[in-house]
Amino acid sequence: MGFSDTLKELLDQALVVSKELAVKAGEKAQVLGEKGFQASKDFVVKAGAKVQEAGEKGVLLVEIKQLENQTKKLIAGLGAEACRAHDNGASSLDFADTEVATLLGQIDEIKEALEKREAELKARS
Repeated sequence: MGFSDTLKELLDQALVVSKELAVKAGEKAQVLGEKGFQASKDFVVKAGAKVQEAGEKGVLLVEIKQLENQTKKLIAGLGAEACRAHDNGASSLDFADTEVATLLGQIDEIKEALEKREAELKARS
């Protein structure tokens, strides 16, 4: 076996090794690519969940604020009824009065809804 035959054999071996390395590198790149894709996918899912959670908390905060404002308006209405009763010579507010009873009932309903929303918000925190 001469020098050229030895050289040819070494080049053939190098070609085989080179092909094997290329295949292994391709497999490794594919595995890394899949891991990277999965990590990206996981990140997007987690980020989406956080955004949704923040949105839901935001909705609850808006609802709480609206309920608080409704309560303030109803309390103002109750105060107006007290002023009206006083102007008519009453020394106390008649809780059996239809308007007063309605306002108190609405305040109680809103208070329950408000407590429910606040509990939901606390549970999400």
